[in-house]
Amino acid sequence: MYAPAKASDPVIEPSQLADYDGFVFGIPTRYGRAPAQISTFFDATGGLWAKGALTGKFAAVFTGSGSQHGGQETTALTTIPFFVHHGINFVPAGFGAQELSDASEIVGGSAYGAASISKGDGSRGVSDKEKAIAKYQGKHFATIVNTFVKGKSA
Repeated sequence: MYAPAKASDPVIEPSQLADYDGFVFGIPTRYGRAPAQISTFFDATGGLWAKGALTGKFAAVFTGSGSQHGGQETTALTTIPFFVHHGINFVPAGFGAQELSDASEIVGGSAYGAASISKGDGSRGVSDKEKAIAKYQGKHFATIVNTFVKGKSA
C-alpha cells in the first residue's frame, strides 16, 4: 500500500479513461479480489460517472496470483461492478485460447481473463502458455473494440 511509484511505470489518472474507447486493466489478486488501490482508482471516477463519460466504453481484466487457487476469477468478478455502474462493456476472454483447456501443466487464467501464477515468493515467471493466453485476450479485445468503433463511425 505504501510502495513508492516507479518512475519507469506509466501512470494514468482516472479522468483519462474518457479519452479511450477501451482499456485492459492488469490487476493483482489480493485475497481473491482487487487490492485497495484499484478501489481507490475507481472511487475517483465519480465525476465521470455523473457525466456518463464512460458509458459504452469497453474493459477487460488480466491478473496474477501467488497460487493456483489464489482467486484469479474472483478478482475479475469483483471488478465487474465498477464497469457495470459506469455502463462499460466487460469483454471476457472466453475459452478461445486453447491453452486455457490444457490440463498437462498448471496454467493461470480463465474465461474472465488471462492470469499468471507466481508462487508465494514470486519465483515462478509467466509461462509461455500464460503469455499465449494474454496475447489471445489482447487480440480478442482489440477486435471487439475496433469492430464497435468502425460500426459506430459508419
